[in-house]
Amino acid sequence: MSHADTMPKPRRNVELLLLVLALSVSIGANALISIDEQTSLDTDFWFQSSLLAVASLVFHVVLRLRAKYADPVILPLVIALNGLGLAMIHRLDAPGEDTGNNQLRWTVIAMAVAIAVIWFLKDHRVLRRFTYISLAVSALLLILPLVPGISAGEILGARVWIRLGPMTFQPGEVAKITLAIFFAGYLSSNRDLIMLAGRKIGPMQFPRFKDMGPMITAWLVSIGVLIFQRDLGSSVLFFGLFIVMIYVATSRISWVVIGVTLILGGGFVASKVFSHVALRIDSWLNAFTEEVFGRSPGGSGQIVEGLFGMASGGLVGTGLGQGRPNLVPFANSDMIIASFGEELGLIGLFAIVMIYLLLFTRGFRAALGTRDAFGKLLACGLSFAVALQCFVVIGGVTRLIPLTGLTTPFLAAGGSSLLANWIIVGLLLMISHTARGPVDTTPMQPGRTPEAQKPAPLSAAGNRQDRNATQTLPDAPTEAVKHL
Repeated sequence: MSHADTMPKPRRNVELLLLVLALSVSIGANALISIDEQTSLDTDFWFQSSLLAVASLVFHVVLRLRAKYADPVILPLVIALNGLGLAMIHRLDAPGEDTGNNQLRWTVIAMAVAIAVIWFLKDHRVLRRFTYISLAVSALLLILPLVPGISAGEILGARVWIRLGPMTFQPGEVAKITLAIFFAGYLSSNRDLIMLAGRKIGPMQFPRFKDMGPMITAWLVSIGVLIFQRDLGSSVLFFGLFIVMIYVATSRISWVVIGVTLILGGGFVASKVFSHVALRIDSWLNAFTEEVFGRSPGGSGQIVEGLFGMASGGLVGTGLGQGRPNLVPFANSDMIIASFGEELGLIGLFAIVMIYLLLFTRGFRAALGTRDAFGKLLACGLSFAVALQCFVVIGGVTRLIPLTGLTTPFLAAGGSSLLANWIIVGLLLMISHTARGPVDTTPMQPGRTPEAQKPAPLSAAGNRQDRNATQTLPDAPTEAVKHL
């Protein structure tokens, strides 16, 4: 076998073909809505479609130039989701509203930021140097909504927004990225300490109590978000992110058992102490009770209306533009899954869920392929953050779990969420570029220790072997990633 046969292939042409298919789905959905609403394919339609297509192709060209070995499936999947979201938000706009165009503007901004991440971040391992800076930034982002002067106050029962001139922004969406960077850096550097054996109970080896500091800290942060910001969804997201990343780092199920016990215990106490948590749980358990349905605030009317909307869609849906999803409160944000369920039916909703599943698996595949512990943990953490967010949202809309108020990634209206999730896409693409590209086998200089060795120059693939970050997780954690 020749050397050319063993070299990895960029697969950018495959990405371009899939990108055309994704744009066809997105623009086609928007066209169907325009036709069903008896409006012609006017100048606005062609401008919106062209802008999305140009932004997608620019992103593709940047990947060809800066990350040619990046996963060829991630970008088309995200474009399909983002485009479907734009079509549905535009369809739900009442006369005089501009939510659809605002979402399109945020899409272009978010894609530009993701392009900047790919262009300037030549190697994801550079982020490991900012482990504790990421922790400080996370703390600042979580505190900002409580600071007088910039806080937007309580909106829909939660204090998670800040006001930037005429706009509002949710810093917690960006905090999930900085927290993932901190967790990945800390766990990859301190894995040996965390792995020290403690007491064995049955088949599980539990850690020593003094080594549980990171777990307790993450739990306190999530409880703080629940108490001060009154945001149940972000609280679950932050703590779930840490549980998964520490499990991937150690492959010990005992950490998961401890984490689940802490979050269930904290949730039980919160439901007894804080009224907003109790109301969420009551509206979940007793959604169809008359007094709960009409209660304000904390009623179940939104959930029940969404369930009836999805039920009216049946198996194949009423058709894009043919249903009445606007009867559901916040149909373009919190309940956009119910809107798709009504107009695309169970089959269409399953297709959207399958797109998400493909996106998660490509992120986990990048984690398996990369050769450094930091990259494995970061890719797992970022992929799981999006997966957990989808589970919490879809579970709340379908009444599997209490409704939390999180937004569906890439689909729901909201610039903060869109920006954060496109940054996650940029980071996953860079990690997959390193994972799928050729390995840099440049030998170290004689007489130099690995710590003293300077980073090797960029290879033809644009990779650089950061010898301060090349430690890999042993087999056990790799198996943990596979189990995910």
